[in-house]
Amino acid sequence: MQLTVNGVPIDATGSAPSQTLLRFLRTRAGLPGTKEGCASGDCGACTVLLAGPGEAPRAVNSCITLLGSVAGETVVTVEGLAGSEGPGRHPVQAAMVDCHGSQCGFCTPGFVMSLAGLYAADGRGDDAIREAIAGNLCRCTGYRPILEAGRRMYDYPPAPVVPECGALAAGLNHSGALPAGYHRPRDEAALQRLLREYPKAWLVAGGTDAVLELTQRYAAPDPVLDLSAVAELCTIDDGTDALRLGAAVPYSRLEQLFATLSPPLVAMLERLGSRQIRNRGTLGGNLANGSPIADMPPVLLAWDATVELAGADGGRRSIPVAAFHRGYRDTVLAPGEYVAAVTIPRAALARPHRIFKLSKRFEDDISTVLLAVSMEREGERLGAARVAYGGMAATPLRAAAVEEILTGATLDDATIERACAAATAVFTPIDDVRASAAYRRAMAAALLRRALRELREGVDLDIDAVEALHA
Repeated sequence: MQLTVNGVPIDATGSAPSQTLLRFLRTRAGLPGTKEGCASGDCGACTVLLAGPGEAPRAVNSCITLLGSVAGETVVTVEGLAGSEGPGRHPVQAAMVDCHGSQCGFCTPGFVMSLAGLYAADGRGDDAIREAIAGNLCRCTGYRPILEAGRRMYDYPPAPVVPECGALAAGLNHSGALPAGYHRPRDEAALQRLLREYPKAWLVAGGTDAVLELTQRYAAPDPVLDLSAVAELCTIDDGTDALRLGAAVPYSRLEQLFATLSPPLVAMLERLGSRQIRNRGTLGGNLANGSPIADMPPVLLAWDATVELAGADGGRRSIPVAAFHRGYRDTVLAPGEYVAAVTIPRAALARPHRIFKLSKRFEDDISTVLLAVSMEREGERLGAARVAYGGMAATPLRAAAVEEILTGATLDDATIERACAAATAVFTPIDDVRASAAYRRAMAAALLRRALRELREGVDLDIDAVEALHA
């Protein structure tokens, strides 16, 4: 297993590929600048840059990235950012120092690397800076000088973020053989062959949820089938009648794809996890984990999407997303099956729609309630309406009683209020740490009221309407 760390080609043979990249960097590569704060991808102290062949560097959480999943890729840590030549400080590091952006210092390497990812993309402006560091937590609350560093990092002489740096990991022990039990197939034929050989294998792609089984619950899955490099699962087919999205496509690619197709979806995706999470997390994983508060299923329900399942025997079947969830974290996936793709009809994408998410934190948090509404217009009346919620039941669900009220109706105030009343009555949500059942019911009605009024009045979603006071 080969990878490059700070410009150094590394033979990681002998290192367990199912360990986290963070553990490898700190204990084997002798690079302790990358920190562990949460081991769950929530605080950003572990942020590094990752780049595959021909790819731009992107920020990821090394605490929930498996070592085996970065084989053949380039990793840059805070130690290697400045390179082995020059003044010894990258412009991002220089700006953090000169702007006094570090207090206790524990979170600083993660902030530096998140800003380095933004620097590599030439992202400028306060909104871009806030978005880049939304997944980084400073417990000293020193955000103002960090934001200033993000503004000033372009004032220094330019420098690359993937430098030549050959000495930092020279002491790495290269001895030992690669343990069995980790497989990273490159195509579906190889994946299906491995599934026939290992029918009880643990499947992982981006790992932003699944790897918590290792870091929080200390599971030791064996074998691991890593889907992140399966070519067919990483493909987007932009067809005339439908979009077919491979299950291993990360959210960051969806943001780019839907920039013009669905601004409401992009606005929601910008709040799905953090930039580090969106650079790794996948559409298929969001479905397959079966969570009732996953962000994408309500959207797919509102768009009449279908999910394509494939099996070890090569068989394939397509079902509506509405039929995918059977109960709490229970799906129709049979042993040996995996999510291969999601297909969204073009006609559904063209319908007026709204997507709203409520969560305790504005960014980098799971939903308390998520609403997706899509509808057809037939003159003054509505055609078929789709109203889907997450966080209101054991599974993401369409609100059939609400849809029945809306379909064929005139979207006047009385209709809207009847629909909102039905939304509060049709679900029986639970009380938990995120919200009470009463709050969820009230918000289900409030979000629906807002969505229907916006759709009636033809108001465009103002992505900038929420002032970013969190930063």
